[in-house]
Amino acid sequence: MQKGLEKYKRILITGGAGFIGGNLIKKLLLETSLEIYNLDKLGYASDVTVINDCLTHIGRVGKDRYKLLKTDLSKTNETKKAIEKANPELVIHLAAESHVDRSIDDPQTFIDSNIQGTYNLLQACLNHYNKLSIERKKKFKFLHVSTDEVFGSLSAKYSFSEYTRYDPRSPYSATKAASDHLVRAWYHTYNLPILISNCGNNFGPWQYPEKLIPTIIKKAIKNQKIPIYGDGSNIRDWIYVDDHIDALFLIISKGAIGESYCIGANQEKTNIEVASEICFLLDKFRPLENSYKRLLTFVEDRPGHDLRYSIDSSKIKNKLGWKPKYTFLDALKLTVDWYLENENWLLKQRNKVV
Repeated sequence: MQKGLEKYKRILITGGAGFIGGNLIKKLLLETSLEIYNLDKLGYASDVTVINDCLTHIGRVGKDRYKLLKTDLSKTNETKKAIEKANPELVIHLAAESHVDRSIDDPQTFIDSNIQGTYNLLQACLNHYNKLSIERKKKFKFLHVSTDEVFGSLSAKYSFSEYTRYDPRSPYSATKAASDHLVRAWYHTYNLPILISNCGNNFGPWQYPEKLIPTIIKKAIKNQKIPIYGDGSNIRDWIYVDDHIDALFLIISKGAIGESYCIGANQEKTNIEVASEICFLLDKFRPLENSYKRLLTFVEDRPGHDLRYSIDSSKIKNKLGWKPKYTFLDALKLTVDWYLENENWLLKQRNKVV
């Protein structure tokens, strides 16, 4: 049994057909006996292959524990009915539109999903929480999973922490910032027991190829130009998805209600460094006559592109005892190897925006 989750019986994960959500549900299926409800609208980037593969592996008992609720959080009544059906003691809110480029082209979708959707979920969960028995109320928690992008852009000297002021620069980060504020307001105003996490750039298996790392791999194995914004000097703090999930479970089990926790592996890399390392690994794992680096192509930078993200994880490390298990290079090797072994899955994913 996953330590810290023993007291729960029913869990609701929003966005469980996404990259982080799918990996999280897989871990819950393998390591707990929880009844799991996956609330997802099944949008363009949704994929339940990782979950279905896991269910096939663990058999009928696992299938009886898992239910998919096709629900759009921007729809009030749909959301209310889904919460009533799931009847959870624990909610992990991962559902969000998350691609910055798409938010620039279509901010309304991000407002509907990230702001309206979070509001509808909070209201439905508050109504649910108020009807729970005293015993179940004591257990109930709402974990809102957010991003470090709500804090804006950094100079070379500093790192984001739980005390950094919000300064979002894109429609995506602005809508995530708004959702963070809504969650805090429902705690302070209505006493909904919440937790918030703000994490850096995740990577690993099953990530949809609009994000940097799978995009680079997909373009490379198709022998296409690999687009790098600007001069490639933008810096991100990278974390392997399994380390992020472990941190979320620790926040649920040990975190203080009403608190937020910044999650980062202290592995800052420029985009060009990431791309070059992937090309090096591809040269090693699937060599061609010429290096994959020849495909790297600098393109016009996107508007409002934050220069640097960096996370100070002192709070979650010192108070909860978390630390990442994977180095960036070790996790990147695992990731590149996984995409090569699952090339058919990667190549069939539509790539509307790169």
